[in-house]
Amino acid sequence: MTRRADSMTDDFVPATAPELARFVEENARGPRRPLHAVGGRTSLQFGYPARPGGATIDINGLSRIVDYPARDMTITVEAGLRVAELQTVLQAEKQRIAIDVPQAHRATIGGAIATNASGPGRYANGTFRDYVIGISAVDGVGRLFSAGGRVVKNVAGYDLCKLLVGSLGTLAIITQVTLKLRPLPETRRLVWAHFRDLLGIDSAVEGLMQSQTRPTAIEVLNTKAARQVRSEIKHDLPAEHPVLCLAYEGSDVETRWQIEAAVRELNAHHPLGQQLLNDDVSAAVWNALVEYQAASDDPLTFHATLPPSRLAEFLTVANDSAIALQTHAANGIVVGHLPDSCTRPEDAARLIVPLRTHAERHGGALTVWNCDPAWRERLDLFGTARDWRPLEDGIRGVLDPHHVLNPGLLRRV
Repeated sequence: MTRRADSMTDDFVPATAPELARFVEENARGPRRPLHAVGGRTSLQFGYPARPGGATIDINGLSRIVDYPARDMTITVEAGLRVAELQTVLQAEKQRIAIDVPQAHRATIGGAIATNASGPGRYANGTFRDYVIGISAVDGVGRLFSAGGRVVKNVAGYDLCKLLVGSLGTLAIITQVTLKLRPLPETRRLVWAHFRDLLGIDSAVEGLMQSQTRPTAIEVLNTKAARQVRSEIKHDLPAEHPVLCLAYEGSDVETRWQIEAAVRELNAHHPLGQQLLNDDVSAAVWNALVEYQAASDDPLTFHATLPPSRLAEFLTVANDSAIALQTHAANGIVVGHLPDSCTRPEDAARLIVPLRTHAERHGGALTVWNCDPAWRERLDLFGTARDWRPLEDGIRGVLDPHHVLNPGLLRRV
């Protein structure tokens, strides 16, 4: 039975997409309260605080598998389906969504798409923009619309699929998606190599970009992050120096050949040591790398992007500030967790500002993903506004003319 939303603390849980559309339409014609769509509630600390007096729309009631033609390597599901549940269904057919979503047991597929969640495997496998081929959503005035379709080569109309991926619920509320699938790999194995310093790893990563092998992931952990990962997996891996962790997927023969070749190539960069992880340890480390990027009880977690060639300097500055760092090195993506000694927003700003300045100077950005709720009003969460803001305003003016969908999330109001 659908629950109505009478206050900010009372969720509206639609059972169908048309029911959601009617609710949003009534709101647009009447009170025009702020509407906040939630799924697994894993990203509620992102962005500026919600405006008071709004209503929460819980999409967990929309959790059906609509169509699964396994031979076509596609699946259509409602947005409230948990990512872990979806992967379990796909595994029975030896298929998967090749995206690493943290907290998959809680995260919904709609929420993962709205936040464009990804992880270590994005180097080889891409992001949700590469997999969403059809989408349905409700805009800010209650219009239920669809884009794309159920075939991979569908090119009709505007690419609203890519527009809504990463839109954070500010343009429309996703209700249903069609996803392109990939085969489940026979095996995944990891190489754990530790180096004297981050500059040595930078040289090794540069060499890997010319490698005969095709790694699924090229992850760099500074010493603090490496120790935390080791503690999480409860295996005795070297973690007294920075770590380069490589992942390879495929058949058993293919994976073994690539790992042997990678080890030979890495030797040219003089690592302190390398370990080829067995299946059980590889699985534990991979899971830890996926979950490490999620916000935990750290004072603040940030996400930075910049050209891979500029990572070494960025990592050196951040490392000197005792920040725990995980890097998707080949993609130029850094996830940083500030130390527990950071107890005030002023402390956080002192650490973040030079890193953001470096990232923006080289065409990148630094975004605060999660922090103490009391800090969100006092920190610059997104950095310098980009010149695409007029375009963004124009799109939002069409899809959400009354500014009811997550208003103020991306801008301090």
